[in-house]
Amino acid sequence: MKKLAAFFGILILFSGCQGIQKSDEPEGLIPEDKMVEVLTDISLLQGARSYNKDLMNQKGINVEKYVFEKYDIDSLQYIRSNRYYSENYKEYEDIYSKVKVRLESLKVEYDSIREQEEKRQDSLRALDKKDTLDPDRLRDLRDSLKLKRIKRRDSLIKPISKIDTLAR
Repeated sequence: MKKLAAFFGILILFSGCQGIQKSDEPEGLIPEDKMVEVLTDISLLQGARSYNKDLMNQKGINVEKYVFEKYDIDSLQYIRSNRYYSENYKEYEDIYSKVKVRLESLKVEYDSIREQEEKRQDSLRALDKKDTLDPDRLRDLRDSLKLKRIKRRDSLIKPISKIDTLAR
């Protein structure tokens, strides 16, 4: 009896969901690729705001206003587009998977820039620690300059070709 009641409950649930109508495409729908860019920027700026809210407030940065101006959209257009895509689950899932990929690639790019900057800072710190008048360092520098001069002198000498040797 319980199984029969559960079956009819599930049947009623599924039949009740059949009549849901999806809304038509709104006027001024933000294209999917532009929506990916908008959502990526909103995600980045929301993260920045949660990281340092006081600085964002101090600079007077309004995340939504900035994004809307950047992409030449208005809040109503964004809301309607977001609602439309959220009703079309497959499209919305595709948009958010593209946003995720873009955020991950930006993270890799920024991590690489940060690593390069850390290496540069480390080498500058190492230079600060070295004594510029260290005799060993000066000798190494002098020797490297001699090698450069020798190479430069050697490069000015014309190679003796077979024709010149035969002419002699």
